[in-house]
Amino acid sequence: MDLTYASYLKIDQLLNLQEPRSSPPEHDEMIFIISHQAYELWFKLQLHELDRIKQDFCENRLWDAIATFKRVRTIMKVMVEQVDILETMTPRSFNSFRERLEHASGFQSSQFREFEFVLGYKRPDMLRYQQAGTPAYARLQQRLHEPSVYDCFYRFLEHHGVALPAEFQQRDPTAAAAPNEQVEAGILRLYQTRPELEILFELMTDFDEGLQEWRYRHIKLVERTIGSKRGTGGSLGVEFLKKSLFHPMFPDLWAIRHQL
Repeated sequence: MDLTYASYLKIDQLLNLQEPRSSPPEHDEMIFIISHQAYELWFKLQLHELDRIKQDFCENRLWDAIATFKRVRTIMKVMVEQVDILETMTPRSFNSFRERLEHASGFQSSQFREFEFVLGYKRPDMLRYQQAGTPAYARLQQRLHEPSVYDCFYRFLEHHGVALPAEFQQRDPTAAAAPNEQVEAGILRLYQTRPELEILFELMTDFDEGLQEWRYRHIKLVERTIGSKRGTGGSLGVEFLKKSLFHPMFPDLWAIRHQL
């Protein structure tokens, strides 16, 4: 059988993945399902691209890293804009089917936790919200213990003459990325002397800002939809989400802004 657009993209299977639970049907459940499935696809693509960036950094491929950061930044902009679609759903329309979600919650998205882990925002305690023994849990364990994008960025900086602190040689890969004055001094020097690296650093900062913007839009979406209620399945709701709102993924790039 000849390959077609539909068979290559598995269109029939894709369009059968939406299974609303409301009976009688609630109109807005479909937009809720499709939007969140789309986010999971974007997370999958982001993970795919960030793994490429890790390789680019470790192998000192500057222009490849620049090209891929342009891509992940653009994907992040689409993820932010997609919140506009969900915000067309009113609190009343969401509550019309909310109870059908039972214990299901976006808080349980293993791919989003992978996304955080691969960027270097590692919180081992988040594993307790995942189902042990599943392939998703195994992937998270792997992400937790492998070098992050930021760990690979340290290797990239070494290629360009930045002397890393001695303790970085035995750095615990499960620890979250944190600012370091010695690293910041090296980045600042590269900013001032290597314009091609400035392009990369600004793309990284732009991506980081986009992620913080997405967090903000997500929080306001949740707040306008359910207010101060706990999330579905007893998830922690708006107050928990606010704790990571202004957490940068690339802290050293933010720490030097006043010196540029």
